[in-house]
Amino acid sequence: MSQTQGIIALGGAVVGLFALKSTIFTVEPGHAAIKFSKFTGVGSEIYKEGWHFKIPYFENPIIYNIQTKPRQIKASTANKDMQNVILTVRVLHRPYSDKLPYIYRTLGTDYDEKVLPSIVNETMRSVVAQYTAAQLLSQRDQVSFKIRSSLAERAELFKIAIDDVSITELTFGKDYLEAVEAKQVAQQDAERSKFIVEQAREAKKSIIIKASAEAKSIELVGKNALQNPAYLEIRKIEYAKEIGAILADSRNHIMLPSSILKMDATQSIN
Repeated sequence: MSQTQGIIALGGAVVGLFALKSTIFTVEPGHAAIKFSKFTGVGSEIYKEGWHFKIPYFENPIIYNIQTKPRQIKASTANKDMQNVILTVRVLHRPYSDKLPYIYRTLGTDYDEKVLPSIVNETMRSVVAQYTAAQLLSQRDQVSFKIRSSLAERAELFKIAIDDVSITELTFGKDYLEAVEAKQVAQQDAERSKFIVEQAREAKKSIIIKASAEAKSIELVGKNALQNPAYLEIRKIEYAKEIGAILADSRNHIMLPSSILKMDATQSIN
């Protein structure tokens, strides 16, 4: 084979490879494709992963990612109490793989950008309006489930599947937060006032019990003094011992008259 023939053969091989490549398109795993023909428009056949043939120039593949994708959407709406609620949800979605021709005709390839923000906001507003602030906080899972159910119905009209919906952020407006804080302060003040009242009641009971005990003690001392005069002299000695014990612990030396100690050393007990 001459050099010229070799060059021609190489050029033919290159052209052949280029022509072959232009007639094949690849669909990656997790994707699906449809073809647009300049003769017949959007075809109805769905092409799954692998190599597929096309007619160069006349047919163009349109490839969709049919894997579940997350999208976060934020909305501000009013709840049942007409309080402002700021809600952020995470939506897992994907297109119906068998409805790709319909999706392409009606929405194009950026279907999620065109549809999801509007229907998610609409759904969140309709669901949140059914709950009070306390219910939104205590029944978060139920709210998520209801948003998912309603959103799945709306998205089905556009051939979009909703796999999951979760609330990632739930906050309230400034007015509500200030009202909650004021309520907490009022509750704390009420608890503090209740504690003070209980303390006063306990102090009152203690005073009454102490007064009753002292009155009973005085009554007993009076009876004993009438029945036995020497009882008073014994009490004087006991008082003197108590005073002496207190003075013994003191570092100061104190001289006290016997009258303060309630006894006379020269006096005998009858």
